[in-house]
Amino acid sequence: MNYDTISYDIDNGLAVILLDRPEKMNALNTLMRAELADAVKRAGSEARVLVLTGAGKAFCSGQDLGDRANADNIDLERTLRDEYEPLLRAIVDSPIPTIAAVNGPAAGAGANIALAADVVIATQSAYFLQAFSRIGLIPDAGGTYNLPRSMGLAKAMGAALFAEKISADEASAMGMIWESVPDIDFEGHWQARARHLATGPTLSYRGIKRAMRASLGNSFDDQIALEAQIQGECGRSRDFKEGVLSFLEKRSPKFEGR
Repeated sequence: MNYDTISYDIDNGLAVILLDRPEKMNALNTLMRAELADAVKRAGSEARVLVLTGAGKAFCSGQDLGDRANADNIDLERTLRDEYEPLLRAIVDSPIPTIAAVNGPAAGAGANIALAADVVIATQSAYFLQAFSRIGLIPDAGGTYNLPRSMGLAKAMGAALFAEKISADEASAMGMIWESVPDIDFEGHWQARARHLATGPTLSYRGIKRAMRASLGNSFDDQIALEAQIQGECGRSRDFKEGVLSFLEKRSPKFEGR
């Protein structure tokens, strides 16, 4: 499938989706949301790790409000349910690890799409902005779910109410993202991180994603039961056998992802 607002590339198990509207700071319109959802699902069946990043100076500036006629008549509830929800579910439910490589400003829905990924790596000059209250809205695209869980209720409230920029370093210190990387090292760093996951034990990663996300709503008893179930599945995999054998033979493992 050819895309108009994004690009999709895959190499040695690593899929990279580039948000490609740099003249609009990669703002999200209807077509981009549909193309992103399609490409994320595609990567889940073709790759072993997925990276989302942006073209130009920004990661994503959020909802495209450039069309005044559209802004006057937009049905935000329908847009969130019909366009954002499928995209967010595609990212969260992806069977492979997902990385948001935040190369620049991530604002509004753009910030929250990044935070839906399993791991967020940001360049040091990037920032995150919950800009919604500036135009009379609340954080959406999963923001009210992810923010209190990643940075705590007090910080999430401040981020939403004051709508102030949070630098990549601050976001890392708060636990909102995994890490902030110096600009000069950013490209090579996220690529190395992604290649590491692309050669790793894919079934293990899938189990980690499933267990970690389930823990947010599970009781302790439910969670340790789920751990046992998933660990049993991993223990029957070829990758577990290879991991043990490579440990005993004192060599690097060669995981197959099965």
